[in-house]
Amino acid sequence: MTKKEYLSITEVAKLLNLSRTTIHNKIKSGEIYAVKIGKTFAVPTEEIKKIVGDIVGHPLSDDEKKKIDEVIERTVEEYGEVLKMLGKE
Repeated sequence: MTKKEYLSITEVAKLLNLSRTTIHNKIKSGEIYAVKIGKTFAVPTEEIKKIVGDIVGHPLSDDEKKKIDEVIERTVEEYGEVLKMLGKE
């Protein structure tokens, strides 16, 4: 599987254990950077790493970034179809 550069709001919500509404509100307020594509938003994978770094209180090491990439990839592989269905309005 290729590395994803962007995640949907649903994918970000699942990874951060927050609601889609919370993620959407954080995007609208500027707390989370996202790119608007059509009517929806896409969050760069690098933004997730930054958010996690802010949570842990220090810049992430390369090993920590690698672990996040692995979790993102595994989540998309395991729950991709469910995430797509949740993302439909």
